[in-house]
Amino acid sequence: MGTCHGVVKRIAPDAEVIDITHGIEPQNILQGALVLANTLPYMPDGIHVAVVDPGVGGDRIPLALRGADGRLFVGPDNGLLLVAADRLGGVEEAVELAAPAYRLEPGARTFHGRDVFVPAAAHLAAGVPLADLGPAVDPGRLVRLELPEPTVGARRIRATVLYVDRFGNVQLNLTSAHLERVGVEPGSQVEVEVGFERYYAVAARTFAEVRRGDIVLYEDAYWNIALAINQGNAAEMFGAHVGQELRLTVADR
Repeated sequence: MGTCHGVVKRIAPDAEVIDITHGIEPQNILQGALVLANTLPYMPDGIHVAVVDPGVGGDRIPLALRGADGRLFVGPDNGLLLVAADRLGGVEEAVELAAPAYRLEPGARTFHGRDVFVPAAAHLAAGVPLADLGPAVDPGRLVRLELPEPTVGARRIRATVLYVDRFGNVQLNLTSAHLERVGVEPGSQVEVEVGFERYYAVAARTFAEVRRGDIVLYEDAYWNIALAINQGNAAEMFGAHVGQELRLTVADR
């Protein structure tokens, strides 16, 4: 990524660059989209570049977007940018990055981060108008990811794994409101079904409320519900992967 930093500084020497993460799993567009959406509320207004691009060199188009709150986004049209942009009010303007003057030439077919996305972001930082980067794109035609919705019953929730972090914590497509609907509160015991296996987790506010090795169901730093093992790796125990279904049942009523 040092090369991309260098491209920015050559085009916009005064630009300040903040790296959110380089830890997204290869080709995991959903994980990248969720990390971007979770972290942008804590970032200063600016130009946000995201690249998780398994379709590089294919039919997907390179984009720059203006959000309703004025932030600018640069990246591939594969859904990566839209979760964050939609949470922050939606997309007001979009263009395809097609103008040769704002790319690196000659460019590699497989490194659009360096040759297309980062140069576009740097030129925007240097004051180039969004419309100069290429033709307008209808925001309604942009690719959007379908985020799975949980099924919530009287005592049971069917949830989906959204991503697994480097500690092996398993984020689910749930919020505290979903848990409240089935009566889960701190101290509740919850049965977790993963395939044909069953485990028991304790709902807690912090890891300090459970013993070492306990499975804990908790609200993470971005207000998503997650499963973890205190000082362990829940993903390894469950064999968890993105898109996997889990079933949670209140066990102590």
